[in-house]
Amino acid sequence: MAPDPGTAAWLARNAVASLPAGGLQRRLNEAAKAGRPLRAKLGLDPTAPDIHLGHAVVLAKLREFQDLGHRVVLIVGDYTARVGDPSGRSSTRPALSGEEIDANARSYQDQALRILRDDPALLEVRHNSQWLDMSMQELFRLARTTTVAQLLERDDFAKRYAAAQPISVLELLYPLMQAYDSVAIDADVELGGTDQTFNLLLGRDVQRAFAKPEQSVLTMPILPGIDGRDKMSKSLGNHIGVTDSADEMFGRTLSLPDEAMAQWFSLLAIDPPPPGTGPRDAKRALARGIVARFHGPDAALAAQAAFDRVHVAHEVPDALDDHRVAVADGRAHLPAVIADAFGHSRSEARRLLGQGAVKLDGTALGSADVDVDAARLDGAVLQVGKRHFRRLRIG
Repeated sequence: MAPDPGTAAWLARNAVASLPAGGLQRRLNEAAKAGRPLRAKLGLDPTAPDIHLGHAVVLAKLREFQDLGHRVVLIVGDYTARVGDPSGRSSTRPALSGEEIDANARSYQDQALRILRDDPALLEVRHNSQWLDMSMQELFRLARTTTVAQLLERDDFAKRYAAAQPISVLELLYPLMQAYDSVAIDADVELGGTDQTFNLLLGRDVQRAFAKPEQSVLTMPILPGIDGRDKMSKSLGNHIGVTDSADEMFGRTLSLPDEAMAQWFSLLAIDPPPPGTGPRDAKRALARGIVARFHGPDAALAAQAAFDRVHVAHEVPDALDDHRVAVADGRAHLPAVIADAFGHSRSEARRLLGQGAVKLDGTALGSADVDVDAARLDGAVLQVGKRHFRRLRIG
C-alpha cells in the first residue's frame, strides 16, 4: 500500500536517503504540534546562468513540500558561489566575478519559479550574503564547530589530499558556510543531491553547536545527463536547460540512451507509457512529457511534429531565423558565417566543417568549403548538426 501524502514516508518515497532515520517524521510531528509549516531548505550556488533538469529533480521535491502547505526557503548562494562548492571536484573551482554571480542569481531565481509556487506563504528567497558577510569574531565561532579531520573525511577532499593535490583553506570553509545557512534560516529539513550528503549532515552539527534544533536531511538521486553516464552538467554539455526551446528539449531528450530512460521517467516524475511500449515510442513519450512540463502540451506535440518533419521526412523547418552575411569581393568566409550565425568560435566552425556536420541546402560541406561565392549563400539554408538551421541573406 502506498504511503499517505503528507507523511515522511510519502515525501521520501523516491529519495535516496532520509537522515537520520525517523528524523523527518519527528520534524513533521513537531511542526504540526506547534501549528506551523516546516521550513524546507535548498541552496543553489549561481555559478552558471541556467538551471537544468538535474536541478529540477530537487526542485520538484520542494514543490511537493509546498503542495502540502510547507514553506520552502530557497537560498541563493551569492556568497558561497564566491568560494565554489568543492563537491565532486578534483581541483579548485575558478573564481567568478561579483557581476557574473549577481546576474546568474537573478536568472536562477526566475528559472526556479518555473517549478516552485511563487506564493509568499510557501516560498522565501534569501541570499546568503545577508549573514555570511560576518565579523571575524562570528567566523571564529563558526570555525570552532568543526575539525580539519572532519572536513578531510569528505570523499573529494580525501582523494585530493591523498594525491597531494592542493586544497585551499577557502574550500575547507565552504561546508561550514553552507551549514551556517541552516542556522541562519532555522531549517527544519534540507534537500540536496547525494553528492551533498556530507554538507547536509554537517548542517546538523553546526545547528547543534549554535543551540538550534537539528534539521533532517533528504538526499535525492543524481540525474544523469543526455549521455546517460555522467551527472548532468552544463560544463559537460550533457544538459537540458529549463529555459531551452521546446524543439531543443525534444530533440536532446531523444539522444538519451535507452538504458537511462527508466531513471529519467522516475526522477523527473513523468508518467511512463503503457507496458510493452517500444524504446522509440517510450523515448518520444518522455520527450513530450518534459516539453509539456515547461512549455505546455500543445508545444510538446508541435515539437514532435517539427522533429519528424526535419529528421524523419528530412524537410526544412517551417520557421527559420534569417542571418545576414557580410561579403567582400563577392565571397564569404564560411567559418565566420557559422560562428556568427550559431555562436561558435571560428575554430569550432572549422572543426564542424571537417566533420561533415555542416550542410547548405541539404548538401554536406567539408573542410575545403572555406570561402564560397556569395550568390551560393543568398536564400540558402545553413544547417549545423541535426537541429540548428538559419536562412542566409546577403547584405
